[in-house]
Amino acid sequence: MRFSPELEEGRLLVRYKRFLADIETASGERLTIHCPNTGSMFNCMMPGGRVWFSRSNDPKRKLPGTWEISETPQGRFACVNTGRANRLVEEALLAGIITELNGFTSIKREVAYGLENSRVDFRLDYPDGPLFLEVKSVTLGFDGSEVAAFPDAVTQRGARHLRELAALARNGVRAVLLYCVNLTGIEAVRPAEEVDAAYAAALREAVAAGVEVLAYGVQLNPEEVHIDRRLEVHIGEISTLIQRPVS
Repeated sequence: MRFSPELEEGRLLVRYKRFLADIETASGERLTIHCPNTGSMFNCMMPGGRVWFSRSNDPKRKLPGTWEISETPQGRFACVNTGRANRLVEEALLAGIITELNGFTSIKREVAYGLENSRVDFRLDYPDGPLFLEVKSVTLGFDGSEVAAFPDAVTQRGARHLRELAALARNGVRAVLLYCVNLTGIEAVRPAEEVDAAYAAALREAVAAGVEVLAYGVQLNPEEVHIDRRLEVHIGEISTLIQRPVS
């Protein structure tokens, strides 16, 4: 996936009210842009750090641009636009890159399912039955570690999705959680138990119920991003590297 329109570079001044960020462009222009990320963005942004954003000329938009990429305190690139993850995964599914899921005959997006009124990101249909696929975008990394973590803030919604997937698996339906790790320099992903212990417990319960957990990493730069490799998943690993971030 190439970024279109071409991204512009700036410096982060401040992120606030969760969905807003003030930046300064290379030409000295100060802008307030949309931050399409509901998490804490812990360890994937820093005041004065480089950011890249897409600019919009749509007169109906209240803000002139969208924050797409951040340079982390560790010098990595993070795609902070969580809306990109599903498009990246769909692109990779259609290209056959996610080999564990190859062989489907149709793909549907945002399908309602479950007992808690959820919507799954993708339903893949195979000759022997359906597969329900939930995608999570991962950007939380740590100094000196090639292991990223999810989530970066408490997520009741994420735990609910795990319960729904577990219920499917117990009933013999194939259910998959896929971590799309939108952070460079990463080789594995784990549950961030120090951030959300309930989510980590729900993940382990889901795995015990038969939910498959996959992780894939990306090639990412200000010109393009695409999924390119399978990563390890460390279900039982716990870290004490950080304190619980405040979202």
